Amino acid sequence: MTSQQFTPAPAQVSVLPVTGIGEITAGADLGTVICDAALAGPGLADGDILVITSKVVSKAEDRVITGDRESAIRAETVRVVARRGPTTISQTRHGLVMAAAGVDESNTEPGTLVLLPQDPDASAEALRKAITERSGTRVGVIVTDTMGRPWRAGQTDTAIGAAGIVPLRDYRGKADTFGNLLEVTMTAVADELAAAADLVKQKTTGVPAAIVRGLPDLVTDNAGPGAAGLIRPAEEDMFRLGAMDVLTARRTVRDFTAAPVSPAAVRRAIAAAITAPAPHHSQPWRFAVLESPAARTRLLDDMLEAWQADLAADGFTAQQIARRVRRGEPLRRAPLIIVPCLVSEAAHTYRDDRRNASERAMFLVAMGAAIENLLVALAVEGLGSCWISSTLFCRDVTAGALALPAGWEPMGAVGVGHPAAPAPDRPERDPDQFTVLL
Repeated sequence: MTSQQFTPAPAQVSVLPVTGIGEITAGADLGTVICDAALAGPGLADGDILVITSKVVSKAEDRVITGDRESAIRAETVRVVARRGPTTISQTRHGLVMAAAGVDESNTEPGTLVLLPQDPDASAEALRKAITERSGTRVGVIVTDTMGRPWRAGQTDTAIGAAGIVPLRDYRGKADTFGNLLEVTMTAVADELAAAADLVKQKTTGVPAAIVRGLPDLVTDNAGPGAAGLIRPAEEDMFRLGAMDVLTARRTVRDFTAAPVSPAAVRRAIAAAITAPAPHHSQPWRFAVLESPAARTRLLDDMLEAWQADLAADGFTAQQIARRVRRGEPLRRAPLIIVPCLVSEAAHTYRDDRRNASERAMFLVAMGAAIENLLVALAVEGLGSCWISSTLFCRDVTAGALALPAGWEPMGAVGVGHPAAPAPDRPERDPDQFTVLL
């Protein structure tokens, strides 16, 4: 994020509507139209900040289309964050997260849809230059759109484009009134200006622009970082995973850094794992967490020895054996291993093998659900993981190496750590290929 250190702003701030703009159509010289309307109304002064709704910018830039709204939303979406009923929260190519990817059908001709500007920061800079040249005044420009806020009712206008202002007011390193050093405080001043301007623009009055006057310290001589400086980088975003992202965030990770794994994060992931469904109101899941290098080495060495012996007994050559045992190497690279175990003491016993096999299958499905919960929860914690089936082939060896309690059946092993590199994009799969409609 780009910001600037500021002294306190003056207390006298006014917000003035710019009226008389009228309907904007494709190709309109929007800078001239807004400048002339401002000069005819409240006037323009050095240090003014013009706040302009993106709707008129989009109309002037011919971003009005006809067609199906859902198709338009899909075309403007790079990531679906959440979906509930008819409402879709999407991330746009600009990095903005908003309802319907910013596709809007209000304040436009029936049957048409308005898309966001292609580059709102560039649009703001073009308007700033045009208005500055025509009026001879030093101004900043903010382009706004309406957004909801997580955990808050209602919507507010937000800056999606900016030029000639610093969008963030940085208080880090300053002392508050009690002498406490501020360490993280950065005010999204461009968003504050957008919301303030909407008090006079509103949504139904046909006033798409306003002037915020009295904050000349925010206005700069160059374009500045734009509203892009308000978008939090993905790696710093604690709330990046939306409801639609959680499941697909789980990827198989086979290379890890040496960074330690938080025990608290593992505990939270196991807490999520044990919410899985299980038969007969039982709780058949257990987890052996191998935090120490000695425990991990003992398990992996014992499994390797058993694996090599099994393969040799099956007639594999030394070269073939070496190639196959490499499949277990991700566990060697993981700084932590979790061995999920099944305890099926609650299983019912029947007189025929068919029902006993079905009973066993129920518990295996419950165990699989718990493991998937575990893997997804680890991803939510920012951890990578890989499920390796090896312990299924040498349960006795695993139980002995870990001194597991009687009745604990190892169900594979999960390597856990911080990914050494980003996971590749997930290949798309068509659900219709895996579905039969009856």
